[in-house]
Amino acid sequence: MSPAKRLLTWQLRERFAAGLSARYAGEVPAYGTLVEVSGQVNADYVAHHPGAERLGSLARVTAERHGAIRVGSPAELAAVADLFAAFGMVAVGYYDLRRARSPIPVVSTAFRPIDANELARNPFRVFTSMLATRDARYFEPDLRSRVETFIARRELFDPALLARARIIAAEGACDAEEADAFVAAAVDAFALSREPIDKHWYDELSRVSAVAADIAGVCSTHINHLTPRVLDIDELYQRMTDRGIAMIDAIQGPPRTGGPPVLLRQTSFRALAEPCLFRGRDGTVSAGSLRVRFGEVEARGVALTPRGRARYDAAMARLVGEADPARVWGDYFPSTDEEMAAQRLAYYRRGDPAAPIVYEDFLPASAAGIFRSNLDRDPRAGPKTWHAVDQSGYDASWLSGAIGHDIHDPYVLYEEASA
Repeated sequence: MSPAKRLLTWQLRERFAAGLSARYAGEVPAYGTLVEVSGQVNADYVAHHPGAERLGSLARVTAERHGAIRVGSPAELAAVADLFAAFGMVAVGYYDLRRARSPIPVVSTAFRPIDANELARNPFRVFTSMLATRDARYFEPDLRSRVETFIARRELFDPALLARARIIAAEGACDAEEADAFVAAAVDAFALSREPIDKHWYDELSRVSAVAADIAGVCSTHINHLTPRVLDIDELYQRMTDRGIAMIDAIQGPPRTGGPPVLLRQTSFRALAEPCLFRGRDGTVSAGSLRVRFGEVEARGVALTPRGRARYDAAMARLVGEADPARVWGDYFPSTDEEMAAQRLAYYRRGDPAAPIVYEDFLPASAAGIFRSNLDRDPRAGPKTWHAVDQSGYDASWLSGAIGHDIHDPYVLYEEASA
């Protein structure tokens, strides 16, 4: 008898990303349009720009996605880590969106492959945020207790699914005959729930933050956006607008210039009002709508070194209100990869300017900006003042210990790739 065929974690990851994308397109039709237009823009860009694939092949870029989910506690985040490990995705980076210009009460990490070959096969990433219930500036003691009790009572993932995921992660593969069922169960775990929502509870959390309500106001988690990658985001923005899709006001991130693209540029179509059911205090159920999901798209550039990132932050600070962003950008960054490499501003394999290393991670400021741009109202007050100082203790080390998983430093990974 021949041995059973086995599928490796990258093959499972490829199926998982494709399954989530198909599900999301079925639930949010405008996302299907976004993927279609992104594919057209990519094909046209490669056809007319020699060297367009230097930051990833057309096949990789077209298949590329990053998702975003939100959970409520370290236990839930640990469960996410166990599930994603079955797809060859590990925690990379620590992000504190409470420190963004428009603060959001979450701390985050991202799950993705880290090996270069794995990234080339399928670089699926999921930016995963955890509600910062320990931060007393957002959650006074009574509300924190009620939120944590609510979260502890729910079950985001079937224990059997997590148990199987741990075995697959340990073995690095699973039998082909069980792959479809495993991937389908994982995809189902992130579907938008249609169960009635306790309106009084949801509204109370909304007064803290729309994100708090989205995380702890319901009994499940879901994909908030599933982002394709595009090679010309300005062209994508125009084509989507021409199709009558309402886009947010701007492209987040660095300006378009003639020099090497760096880090990340992002935009999205506006969050859509999706039907839901609310349950009132008297138990009656009524129809309503929520804006919790939107269609983000991204363009990726070369990864910056710490020195390059310091320049990036300084440049972005100067760009606020600037009439000619490209001119200002030139004060901080050279116009060629050769100069970028010579000044150690960006990562290149073996220092070769012809071999840039793509930025695989995220920008909290852009993430917060995209989210705020999708709100009907923009609560800019930030954290409340029950306590003026953050005493929550959140940092990368705390989060790693709380979930029982290493959180990789992206700069270390880029240094290793460049060597």
